[in-house]
Amino acid sequence: MSDDGLSRRQYLSTVGGTAVTVSLAGCFGGGGGSGGDDGTTEITAGTAPGFPPFEMKQDGELVGFDIDLLEAVVDETDYTLAGWEEFEFKSLIPALTNENIDVVAAGMTINDERDETIDFTDPYYSSNQAIVVREDGDFSPSSLSDLSGRPIGAQKGTTGESTIQSELIEPGNLDESNYNSYGNYVLAVEDLQNGNIDAVVIDEPVAQTFAAQRPVTIAFRYETGENFGFGVREGDDEFTQALNDGLATVQDGSTYQDLTNKWFGQQ
Repeated sequence: MSDDGLSRRQYLSTVGGTAVTVSLAGCFGGGGGSGGDDGTTEITAGTAPGFPPFEMKQDGELVGFDIDLLEAVVDETDYTLAGWEEFEFKSLIPALTNENIDVVAAGMTINDERDETIDFTDPYYSSNQAIVVREDGDFSPSSLSDLSGRPIGAQKGTTGESTIQSELIEPGNLDESNYNSYGNYVLAVEDLQNGNIDAVVIDEPVAQTFAAQRPVTIAFRYETGENFGFGVREGDDEFTQALNDGLATVQDGSTYQDLTNKWFGQQ
C-alpha cells in the first residue's frame, strides 16, 4: 500500500497532440499493488494471450482458465483486481520486476531459472510438452530425435523453447537455423498449418486445444513434469501468502473443478 493512499488509476497525457493512456500499475511502491480509497489493495495482472485455453482473445475479450482462476483466487483475498495488461510471454517477467504489473497469470512453468528473478505461488496446474504436426502431413515423429533436420517452432521464452534448446540444439541434434521462435503459439501453429515448419513443441493442454480446433494433431508427448504457478515479485511475501491461501480455498471448494471442466473438459 502506498504512503499517500492513492488508488491505482490511469492518467491521460498528450503526446504530439494525441491522447495517450498511461497505466500506473505497480507504481505506488510495489508490495502487491496500490492502496485503494476504500482501504483495499488493488493489483494489476499480466498475461500473454495466444495460449489457449489458459489465455486467449475471443471477440476482443480476454478469456481463459488462467483469467478465471486468478480472478477467483483474488476474490478470496483482501486484494482487488484492478485489471489486466497484455504482453508477449517473454516480456512478462520484466513487466513484473519493473512493477508494471503485480502478478503473472500465463501458464508459466515454475523453474530454477525464473525463480532466480521472481517468486511463484504454489502450483495450480501440471503439464508435459507435446509435439504437434499437421494432421494431413506425412511427418509422424515419435521421439525428439525424429525432429533432427526438420524446421520446428515454439514460443519465445517458453519451456517448449527450452526443450528444443537443451534437448536438440545444444547436443547438436538440430541446427539453430532449423529453430523458429514466435511471439505466441497461434503464430507458430499457423506457420505449421501453412507448411513453413514441420512441428511445434508446446504444453500438452494447449496442444490439445489446438488439435481440437485446427487441422493439427499431437504426434507424441514428451514428459517434463512441469508445474504452473502465478508469478510474483521477490519479497512480496504477504501478497504471495494471500494468493496461496486464496488458491487453496478455490481448490478445496468446487470452483477449481468447475473451471477445469469449463476449459479442459472433465478431468
